Amino acid sequence: MRHFGHISPTVREGLFHKEPCTFTTESPARMLSVALGATLYSPATRPSLADDVLKQAARGVVSMVLCLEDSIDDAEVTEAEANLIRQFAALAARDAASGPTAGSAGDARGAAGADVPLLFIRVREPAQIADLVRRLGDSVRMLSGFVLPKFTEERGRHFLEALAEAETACGRRLFAMPVLESPELLHLETRGDILRGIARSVDKYRDRVLALRLGVTDFCSAYGLRRAPDMTAYDVHIVASVIADVVNVLGRADGSGFTITGPVWEYFRRQERMFKPQLRRSPFLEGRAEELRTALIEHDMDGLLREIELDRANGLLGKTCIHPSHVAPVHALSVVSHEEFTDAQDILSPERGGGGVLRSAYTNKMNEVKPHRAWAERTLQRAEVFGVAREDVGFVDLLAAGLTN
Repeated sequence: MRHFGHISPTVREGLFHKEPCTFTTESPARMLSVALGATLYSPATRPSLADDVLKQAARGVVSMVLCLEDSIDDAEVTEAEANLIRQFAALAARDAASGPTAGSAGDARGAAGADVPLLFIRVREPAQIADLVRRLGDSVRMLSGFVLPKFTEERGRHFLEALAEAETACGRRLFAMPVLESPELLHLETRGDILRGIARSVDKYRDRVLALRLGVTDFCSAYGLRRAPDMTAYDVHIVASVIADVVNVLGRADGSGFTITGPVWEYFRRQERMFKPQLRRSPFLEGRAEELRTALIEHDMDGLLREIELDRANGLLGKTCIHPSHVAPVHALSVVSHEEFTDAQDILSPERGGGGVLRSAYTNKMNEVKPHRAWAERTLQRAEVFGVAREDVGFVDLLAAGLTN
């Protein structure tokens, strides 16, 4: 797998100063946590789920969550579980037939030549974890882990113990992605205790917690709120305060923190069909960047773009997505700019180990070596998996390339 792997090598070469690296399901957890990118959710009830997974992979998706929880009706759980078993078996069969290099989800390729994404199942209860792993049989090799809803210390302990037992039973590394969305986390009088409890739980299973996800829709629900398409999660102050506290406790850059992903964006339109005809004329738009930017704003994407930028400014990486049209913007804005890359390299240069201040190569800012070191390290991690854009390549160019496939 690689980000922007769905576009041609020639176009990638024109876009990137440093191309995104390749990775598999067996790559180090630290790399995978950064590489999640736009994690696309899909109800587990979809009858064509295996085909859907491969279709989205061919469009640049590298991580998906197949949901047995809030996205389906309570009465559909049993059939949804059975459907998952069938769909994983179909993906495993395609994997086995894909050639001599097959054998893991990281090597599996569909008919369109796309790598199977990192696949996670969002369960409702801990007991589902062992049951699903058992029923998946050999096709469990297509599974990267489980998403654990409404995570608190008490509830989370049972989920994480079940995950460890299932991992031992199947002999395969399985990751956890807890979702922080309980009302107790939102309420001021209980927030501190809940956060400290969550920190204790995930620290104990640090090697298996790939990322922490934020359930902002549930936060809003607790107060009967819903943000409009021109408002970000950070404009809803009660939600923004929770995000800040989660990052404060669980997202520190001192080695104790975890990757925390951005909240879901609820709004979408089928803007992809409108953009594709004009984008096919050139991967670099031939000066049409402003036209596309205007179209994005006019079709309810301005709020999403601002929220992605604010996610990163507030210490979040990647994003929960419920519509395929959100994937390309998230990935385009995850690419490291040439300016960011240059600054990060300068800050981490060995000869700067003693600290100090230096003028940036772009001569527009001062880089303080010690205070900016953690930022530089995170920037180079992102550069490894999302790549570094060429000096004259911007967000619109990357978005255009991502949509023209």
